Amino acid sequence: MAALPTGTITFLFTDIEGSTRLLQRLGPDYAQALREHQALLRAAFTAHGGAEVDTQGDAFFVAFPTAPQAVAAAAQATRALAEHRWPEGATLRVRIGLHTGAPQLVGDHYVGLDVHRAARIAAAGHGGQILLSAATRELVAHALPPSVTLRAVGAHRLKDLQEPEPLYQVVAPGLPASFPPLKTLDTHQHNLPLEPTPMLGREEQLAALCALLRRADVRLVTLTGPGGIGKTRLAVQVAAELIEDFADGVWFVRLSRLSDPALVIPTIAQTLGLQEQGSQPFGEILRAHLAEKRLLLVLDNFEQVLGAVKEVAGLLAASPGLRVLVTSRQPLHLRGERVYAVPSLPLAMPQHLPPLEQMTQYAAVALFVERAQAARSDFTVTSANAPAIAEICARLDGLPLAIELAAARVRVLPPEALLGRLASQLTLLTGGARDLEERQQTMRAAIAGSEDLLAPEERPLFRRLAVFVGGATLEAVEAVCVAPEGAEPLELDPLEGLSTLVEQSLVQQREEGGGEPRFGMLRVIREYALERLEASGEADALRQAHAGYFLARTQRLIQDASATPQRLGEARQSLRGERDDLRAVLDWARTEGKRTVGIRLMAALARFWIEYWHVSEARMWVNRLLEHEQEPGDAQLDRDESSGAASLDAWVQLSSELAQRNPQSSRGSWKIPDHHDNLDNEDTEARIEFVIRAGAWALLQQDFGQAALLALRGLDWAWAAGDRKHVAEALVTLGWARMRQGDLERGVALAENGIALQRQPGSEMGLSSTLATHSYILFTTAADEERVAAVATEAYPLSRQEGDTYAQIAAGVMLAMVAARRREFQHARALAREALALAWTNQEEMLTPMCLLALVIAAAQSGESRRAAYLLGASHTLMEQRGISLDDFEVPVIASCIAQARSVLGEEDWLATFAAGHALTLEQAIAEALSDGGAADGAR
Repeated sequence: MAALPTGTITFLFTDIEGSTRLLQRLGPDYAQALREHQALLRAAFTAHGGAEVDTQGDAFFVAFPTAPQAVAAAAQATRALAEHRWPEGATLRVRIGLHTGAPQLVGDHYVGLDVHRAARIAAAGHGGQILLSAATRELVAHALPPSVTLRAVGAHRLKDLQEPEPLYQVVAPGLPASFPPLKTLDTHQHNLPLEPTPMLGREEQLAALCALLRRADVRLVTLTGPGGIGKTRLAVQVAAELIEDFADGVWFVRLSRLSDPALVIPTIAQTLGLQEQGSQPFGEILRAHLAEKRLLLVLDNFEQVLGAVKEVAGLLAASPGLRVLVTSRQPLHLRGERVYAVPSLPLAMPQHLPPLEQMTQYAAVALFVERAQAARSDFTVTSANAPAIAEICARLDGLPLAIELAAARVRVLPPEALLGRLASQLTLLTGGARDLEERQQTMRAAIAGSEDLLAPEERPLFRRLAVFVGGATLEAVEAVCVAPEGAEPLELDPLEGLSTLVEQSLVQQREEGGGEPRFGMLRVIREYALERLEASGEADALRQAHAGYFLARTQRLIQDASATPQRLGEARQSLRGERDDLRAVLDWARTEGKRTVGIRLMAALARFWIEYWHVSEARMWVNRLLEHEQEPGDAQLDRDESSGAASLDAWVQLSSELAQRNPQSSRGSWKIPDHHDNLDNEDTEARIEFVIRAGAWALLQQDFGQAALLALRGLDWAWAAGDRKHVAEALVTLGWARMRQGDLERGVALAENGIALQRQPGSEMGLSSTLATHSYILFTTAADEERVAAVATEAYPLSRQEGDTYAQIAAGVMLAMVAARRREFQHARALAREALALAWTNQEEMLTPMCLLALVIAAAQSGESRRAAYLLGASHTLMEQRGISLDDFEVPVIASCIAQARSVLGEEDWLATFAAGHALTLEQAIAEALSDGGAADGAR
């Protein structure tokens, strides 16, 4: 077909009427019928210059450069379908809708309201019917053949709930002319409100809720979520989609202006047009009216009238045909209630931006663009503003109301400037449409409405939770929020209070590893709660308690981490989840002059900054903290703090110039002593640990000479101190350095002597990780394949036993690479995919690319050169995001396999396939690597 047109375009949508019934009738023959139908339609569209935008199941979405071409294609397709002989004497009838507009083309799809309008027009018709919008009719009215006419079928409200749309039917020889009434809102009883814009990004939720309410055993569904999440809009759209399922109509009952539960039943009755009858209670009148009806009630904003839940239960009991859809910030807690938490819109993560043409496939971005274009007609997504748009949507947590309010600001601020002003979201997010309720015009009003529903004793917990940046466990809430020094104690049980806040949609609950729940807030809600915390006068006390808790917890975690590899893994996982709160403590320590707290926290975290986080950030925090003067206190405190600052300052350098540092540094840091220095007994273990870790870091930096020198110094100190554990670590590091320097035999002997020491009772801590890394070093130095396999084979089950995921992934990758070299390709892929899934889940940033490369090797050596190129391109997506290059792995076999596959495929095909893999988002890259392939074959 033709390339996608731009400018003024006519969209054509199709689908088969009664496709489910047709499938049931034709059985296995349905697939062939579907293919024949697609061939007939494609022939008609191609003949008239149509460009196929998308095809899903039995539906087509096609774009035409002119309206007459689109009408001619629709007519030809409808005639061809009518004349075709279908199996089993079946009749296959397709409905077609056309609408003309000027949407924006982004990559391979269109963005704009016109797309949604065309789809809704098609859905309103019947099989064999061709419907046109008024815009399309204007363009074709004087260009039709004499035998073709247009029949006005009236103005209709479509299920997108916007203003009525005048529709026209194509009448021509060979086409059906008579049809039942259109499937629009006008042919059913309802009072659904008009909506100025279509709903975006809720297709999955819409389908799930419609399916739920069609079930015979489901009669009450409650949509929950915070203010601004879009509960009302989703509920109204669900009602519109279900309007044909309820013979007696769907009815929207607005409760947002009520505060008295006693008014709920009268309000429902008045919405249904019922009148009082003498002294008979409205409840009896309403129950009698509903008794024989098949009807859907949408009760909006029920959280303000929760006292009326028994009345709702009574209505359901009185009417078997009644269904109730409720929106509320908390559940109703009635029997049979199905609670559906409305999620935020899917986001394009700023740190993993997809290609520009895929940006608007993320619902949050699509909503921003749609609303921005409504505010400023010339607004477009560009490579310059796309990162800012993604970041804005991410900072707003995908909240539809917040995104709409922000997008409206593009009238005066481009996205880049808008992003810079998002520091105070509540100030920026104002100015909603004046015809909206007040709570929907600003985010502050929406959140304040939720706070107003809290009991007085629940409000202190709500505002105090804002001190946690990344959410909190129940233990943290109890330690920080219940009775902080300098603030009044809570008057309620914290677990009970958290349960209420979760039900009120002010707090979100998510499960941590091990099933421990974590409680957190959306960012805009947290900003509001922080305002309330500052106004309460409790902020200083809460931040002091927050810092004290995380310092004590971190020190405890680090101490426990040395016990077993499993404890180390648990500590890593916990600290990863609390990184934002740890940063908040460090910032508080810096701004409040609490140098001792900050230094102690950094000293406790040193190993984690070095091995798992970012050294540059650690250095930044150290520099900031050491700018402050030492705090006054007793001599022991000053000595501990000074020693911690000095050792920490040395920890974060970890570079080849470390051994040459000036001992007279203004920050008081200490140099690495030479062989003849006397060591302070209290500092011995810390200095040994430091110098060996520095050697390991130098090894990672490929400074093998410096790594060997540091390992030798650590070995000397550890031997003198009788520290067998660190002697073993130093020998292993020294051996690895010698191996990478080319002295393979001596290096292997040194490393394996160290490993032998680690196997001795009392020194086994970290053995699986050492073995896994040793197998990798052996692999990179072209050691004997059998030795690599033997070491990795020992490490693999041991890592599972110790609970060391790092070692399990690394050993699995090595076993996969060995299996690929032995041409055991199925086994290699299984091992590599298992390792990749584990690495991706545990955010192992260095090991994830290695897992992908293992799959590249397996593909290349098994002759799947195209898949090798595709996966290599996908792996580069991850490497670029993590700042890693292929050279960092320095494995000759990888380079050899890539060169071989590249030669087989040919340069042009290799580069095209690599580019296709590289264009994948991070999530798509991982999904493709974990699949059995297939996408690479289409990337030609």
